[in-house]
Amino acid sequence: MSENFEERLSQAIQRGNRQREEAGSQRARAARTDEDYRQQHGALRIELSDQIESAIRKMVKHFPGFNFRTVISPDGWGAHASRDDVSGTTRRDVTQLYSYLEILVRPYNSSARIIDLVVRGTIRNKEILRKNEFNLLDEVNTEQLKNVIDQWVVQYAERYAAQG
Repeated sequence: MSENFEERLSQAIQRGNRQREEAGSQRARAARTDEDYRQQHGALRIELSDQIESAIRKMVKHFPGFNFRTVISPDGWGAHASRDDVSGTTRRDVTQLYSYLEILVRPYNSSARIIDLVVRGTIRNKEILRKNEFNLLDEVNTEQLKNVIDQWVVQYAERYAAQG
């Protein structure tokens, strides 16, 4: 009977310690200012934008005809690759076909405090890719976001190769 009590007492103390540590980390997170989050977002934006540019540049090298450009706009920071093709056998039957891939890191939002990635992709006038991926700045996993960027580029390249 006393062993059971000792075990329960020990577990209760451990739970109490975990609660105290968690409450301390919550206070520390609450103490972060908006400027701290803005700076963290800016550093992540630069790192992820570099990853986006690198991945899309590598893809463009495999598909001649794509034009690459860096994107810095109110919608976000990242990269865009596009190409125009023409289909048809006669002048009256000509169709312009547009393909593009764009991945952006959206601007900082002080109410959400997240890092948000968005991808849009079209192949031959048909949208094939439109997704978002976000992490709370308090819980961000940079490597996971870089893997998502790489996965989006690989997914687009595979689908473009299959249809192009």
